[in-house]
Amino acid sequence: MCGSIGWPTTVAGHARVATSPASASAAAWGDPAIIARCGLDALGPTTDPCVTVDGVDWVVRELSDGTAATTYGRDPAIEVLAPSAYGPVSLLLPAFAEAARALPTTGRTCT
Repeated sequence: MCGSIGWPTTVAGHARVATSPASASAAAWGDPAIIARCGLDALGPTTDPCVTVDGVDWVVRELSDGTAATTYGRDPAIEVLAPSAYGPVSLLLPAFAEAARALPTTGRTCT
């Protein structure tokens, strides 16, 4: 499922860049890189903040140098790692909505 995911060509105006190792289930944009990867286990219930962006639910976690957003209610899950230089990760998530909506749902939603 993740091998044929339709990653966006640009994110926040940044072109896609090569990943190492190259993988159809991972992609990157810009420098420092915004990284997305597909194939994570679906998230279970959590107390982390959950936001809905363009019809896709995401669990957002602050990291020491940025933010991680993981699809909620999708299996497999997509994770987007955004360096703090890009601001709130929620502003980047619309670029990933189409790819996320292509993944099967689990019935879980943000409440």
